[in-house]
This record gives sequence, structure tokens and C-alpha cells, in this order.
Amino acid sequence: MDENAFQQMAPGLWQKALQTGLSLGATAEEAEDTAQDVMLRLWQMRHSLHRFRSLEAVCVVMARNMTLNNRRRQPILSLGPQAEGAGEWRPDRMMEEKEDEEWLERQMSLLPSTQHAILHLRQVEHRTIGDIAALLGIGEPSVRTLLSRARHTLLEEIKRRR
Repeated sequence: MDENAFQQMAPGLWQKALQTGLSLGATAEEAEDTAQDVMLRLWQMRHSLHRFRSLEAVCVVMARNMTLNNRRRQPILSLGPQAEGAGEWRPDRMMEEKEDEEWLERQMSLLPSTQHAILHLRQVEHRTIGDIAALLGIGEPSVRTLLSRARHTLLEEIKRRR
């Protein structure tokens, strides 16, 4: 795709990316940042965009993935002690939490080694899918699949435990 063709399509694609971000709950500023990132990526890919049937679909998928990735990177708000009674020391609760952590560690150790490594890298070390793929020498789709399987296995064990 040449520069002129890209410039003609850019406003519509930018609007699609912006709408996608907003529809996923991003603030106006976050959605604009995402739309800008999508446009930058599309510009970088402009010589290979001809292989896609629908640039709008590519734009929407990119905006969706970027918005979700940005959401995942935001810190999780803890409901910790403030929700239970302003830091009150409760030995029974501490013991339950310790037992839960030990149980979860045992369950994780039962996972296949690759799934365990991927889950640890993603959940504990907060590595990106790309980083994990590069570290383990496997493709990103494989990382996503193995991470999903590990999470699913743990979820099933948690359901059985309750």
C-alpha cells in the first residue's frame, strides 16, 4: 500500500480503533492512545497490508488486543484488610490463607513443567506473552494455549476443592 492510499484510509481506521477501545471500557485518553498505537503499527506494516481482506477487521482486532493488554497491566486493587476490619489481626484467617497458598503451590507443582513455567512467568513475574515465547523458544500461540490449559486445570482443581 502506498502512502497516499494509507492516508486516505487512516481517518476511518483511527475512528474504528477509537470506538473499539471505548467499547471495551477504556477512558477517552486510553482509547486515543490505543488508536494512535494501532495506526503506528499499521503504518509500519503498510507494505504487507495487502494480504488482509479487511483492514477494518485488522484494526479492530489490534485495538481490542492492545486495550485488553493495557487493562491487564494495570495494578489490581486489593480488598485486603481494609474490607475485613481495618487491619485486625486474625490468626484463623492467616492460617487459612497460608493453607490456601500451600495448596495452590502443590497444585501448580503438579502441572506439566512447561505449563508451570509459563504460569509462573506470567502470573508471578508479570512477563508478556512475547517475552515468555522468546525465553522458552516457542511461538506466542503456543504460550497462550499452554497458559490457558494451566489456568483451566487450576480452576477445575479449585472447583473440586470447594
